Amino acid sequence: MKPSHLVALVGLNIFWAASYSSFSALKKDLSGGEIVTLRYTLAALVMALLWPVLPGKSPRGRDLAVALGMGVLVFVGAPRLQVLGVHLGNAADSSVLMALEPLITTVAAALFLREFVPARRWAGFALGLLGALLLNRIWRPEFQMTTLTASAVFISAFLFETAYSVLGKSLIERAGLLKVLTLALLGGAAVNLAWDGPATFTAALGLPAAAWWHIAYLVIICTLVGYAVWYVVIRETDVSLAILTILIQPLAGVPIAVLLIGEPLHWGQFWGGLAIVTGLGIGLWQPKVKLLNEQAK
Repeated sequence: MKPSHLVALVGLNIFWAASYSSFSALKKDLSGGEIVTLRYTLAALVMALLWPVLPGKSPRGRDLAVALGMGVLVFVGAPRLQVLGVHLGNAADSSVLMALEPLITTVAAALFLREFVPARRWAGFALGLLGALLLNRIWRPEFQMTTLTASAVFISAFLFETAYSVLGKSLIERAGLLKVLTLALLGGAAVNLAWDGPATFTAALGLPAAAWWHIAYLVIICTLVGYAVWYVVIRETDVSLAILTILIQPLAGVPIAVLLIGEPLHWGQFWGGLAIVTGLGIGLWQPKVKLLNEQAK
């Protein structure tokens, strides 16, 4: 992976980790479905306006259908399933389950993209999951893993998000990545608006200015920049390598929670953070020969 790509992914995952604070701030003004609808509809409108200047070919035929369908999975199904999973279980348990997303995506990349996943990357995933467990202090008597239903719902959301990487990597080899993203957003926006468009429009009219700042952050940074940068990276990098950086999110969530909502620090965060950093170091490490070959390209 190029150093610039790694820096971009680190920053991107920190921004995504901070998005949970925006979700929390918006809960008093919007339901989960309304947040999803407003976020991705506004993102789709921005990209639709930019369509004439977007580079690359437009997906056609089967690729067009895949791009639109992918948007329904990623921008409708995945976020709504995540909200449902949190409601069925609790936030702490869900954050542990979230550490499984890199593993699920890697398995899909190996099966459908025929990516080779070295042993050190599997070790990195294992240490990352261990770190997430330590961060959430699973040894506490009050910690209870979510029910089977809640776990299944959360894992289903990860399967939908995996589609963005696995299906998208193939599409952007044949079409402009920003046009693929635009069509996916339009497909998701159409279903979201049909689902709860009127309620979202009514709620948006009464949003205070502070809420709109959170919406702008989710739309511009977490969606438009985030999903575009992800495609830029995986166009040249194995999905299984890029997805490992998702483990930065639970690590970044610690200082964010301390600074924004005053959560106390505990030793589980230290050992969990150490396990995640070690896992990232092992998983992202590339042999010198391979690194030189990539630089030569």
